[in-house]
Amino acid sequence: MDIQTAKQIRLEEYLHSLGYSPVKRQGINLWYKSPFREETEASFKVNTERNQWYDFALGKGGNIIALASHLYATDSVPYLLKRIEEQVPHARPVSFSFRKQSFTEPSFQQLEIVPLSSPALLAYLQERGINPALAKKECKEARFTHNGKRYFAIAFPNMSGGYEIRNRYFKGCIAPKEISHIRQSGEPKGTCFVFEGFMDYLSFLTLRLESCPQYPEFDRQDYMILNSVANVSKALYPLGSYERIHCFFDNDRAGMEALQQIRKEYDNTRHIRDASQIYCGCKDLNEYLQKRMADRKEQIQSVRKRNDALSKKPKGFRL
Repeated sequence: MDIQTAKQIRLEEYLHSLGYSPVKRQGINLWYKSPFREETEASFKVNTERNQWYDFALGKGGNIIALASHLYATDSVPYLLKRIEEQVPHARPVSFSFRKQSFTEPSFQQLEIVPLSSPALLAYLQERGINPALAKKECKEARFTHNGKRYFAIAFPNMSGGYEIRNRYFKGCIAPKEISHIRQSGEPKGTCFVFEGFMDYLSFLTLRLESCPQYPEFDRQDYMILNSVANVSKALYPLGSYERIHCFFDNDRAGMEALQQIRKEYDNTRHIRDASQIYCGCKDLNEYLQKRMADRKEQIQSVRKRNDALSKKPKGFRL
């Protein structure tokens, strides 16, 4: 693909292929929440007549090449053209109803499992506090068609070849439904950390990396993700090979019942720890991570305000 061919692609179709939809239309202009950051009000405009975009917060705009340059943080035109070309099969005429996706049982037609790269999905993970680099290592990206429309979702593999999938608007499963069991290489581990869902697992990895950036030691134990508390019975047999089991379940009735089921199975023969006390007061580990992130942001803003106030304070002088 060359530059001129890329410029012929409609921006609204390209953005839709990446998972972005406009929130409103004003004449020839489509308004989006910016793909470059988290925001509550739409500040990103696409002029459908000129096929140009403009981000009012950035004060920048341009054609599809300039858009891809911001999305993928590079000025390498050959690389950008390659990434744009990858989306061409999915960039097709679309109509917008200006409401959220809403389907609870998606059918997965024209399903593709590819490396996680969608800017929209990575932005969603960042909003949840998840480290994108870690997510890219642990997850894939599912691309599929539902009712004639193209969708994207984060895909987390399970033991039986299925995937747990999630994006900003829905979560579901590409059958078969199963637990995920991550075993480290080398000598068998004596400890397993168990999570209800993969968002909690990714939250744990993010928190561990934050606290020990040089030596996070992710491989000190194995991991098991239930992908639903309904799968706890499937986890009982493989958990029997561990001496220590740490359960990071939700702080709700279903989470407590799952913990009790594991304790009942192994009674006093295993050391079973209720790790939910770490995030007491939060629904789950991801909510705890998001709260820490919000608290840190508030602290930074507080320091900035204090520094600004000090810099504006009148300075005395000496004779």
